[in-house]
Amino acid sequence: MTVFDVHAHVFPRLARDEGRVLADTGEPWLRVHGDGTGMMMSGDDEYRPVVEGLWEPAARLADMDAAGVDVQAVSSTPLMFGYSADPSRAADWCDLVNERILEYCAPAPDRLLPLCQVPLQDTARACEVADRAAAAGHRGVHIGNHVGDRNLDDPGITEFLAHCARIGLPVLAHPWDMLGADRMRGHMLPWLSGMPAETQLSILGLMLSGAFERIPETLRLCFCHGGGSFAFLLGRADNAWRNRDIVRADSPRPPSEYTRRFHVDSAVFDPRALRLLVDVMGTDRVMLGTDYPFPLGEQEPGSVIRECPGLDDAERELLLSGNARAFFETAPAPEPAPAAAPTAVAAPVAGSAP
Repeated sequence: MTVFDVHAHVFPRLARDEGRVLADTGEPWLRVHGDGTGMMMSGDDEYRPVVEGLWEPAARLADMDAAGVDVQAVSSTPLMFGYSADPSRAADWCDLVNERILEYCAPAPDRLLPLCQVPLQDTARACEVADRAAAAGHRGVHIGNHVGDRNLDDPGITEFLAHCARIGLPVLAHPWDMLGADRMRGHMLPWLSGMPAETQLSILGLMLSGAFERIPETLRLCFCHGGGSFAFLLGRADNAWRNRDIVRADSPRPPSEYTRRFHVDSAVFDPRALRLLVDVMGTDRVMLGTDYPFPLGEQEPGSVIRECPGLDDAERELLLSGNARAFFETAPAPEPAPAAAPTAVAAPVAGSAP
């Protein structure tokens, strides 16, 4: 079976001076050591040690061959989002990053699908950058699950999602800048606990705010990390919707009726958890995601799908590649924007470090 990984990151070679496109302190940038290792940098601060598959396409392709992965959708590392920067500088930064991602994927266009990033803190600029990136060859857009205190149901962000639906650009939403960081010190708890909570918050926010009612159903939206804690807590959300009017005040349907509006990746690392996720979402809404090349990702791509109980060969093929091929298929002709749709431009958000 073909193996198609929808959740794989890249940090192209970007020098400190190039990081100054985004911020005067020169962040973020990549320090390459010359021995196959490197360090993601945020200004003067060391952020995370990394390996060369993150910036060298030949090393990535060798890793993919060794792991039996045929195709990856390649998205920026969330440190690179730049959501706290001045919107004009952030737009220039995203154009630079998007150009480098295209260059990174160019040696193997049939195996590496480039996803762009946008200055999500400014709706108008985000739409413009997405348009340029799509025209240049990007196959989707990678966004964080919030911009400061603005969640995905924020009017400006939902307007951007609607724009992506209109131009047929798939969206990959990734948790980042996790909540409660002051209580999650050590042991990588922001990744172990904060990431699932962030993703659950994003999904429920779109459901309970009525945002899904305002976004075209043609939007192709995928949440990373298995949708976080969403599948396990969906019954709790439905129960609350049925029994408390303040929960259902803005949502005409219970949360479980919106599961057909998005996809999730399979990065849950346990066949039993994946079985629940498939039961909640359906076999056509789950796609392989590994979080390559980070150490908390799936080390044997597709192994959890292959070990998941109760799947037949056709269903395993959907999860390993079929759903991803459909998700990233050539976009339909763009739909015209509603004539009366306003353009929301948000001010940059302070204090939300990449």
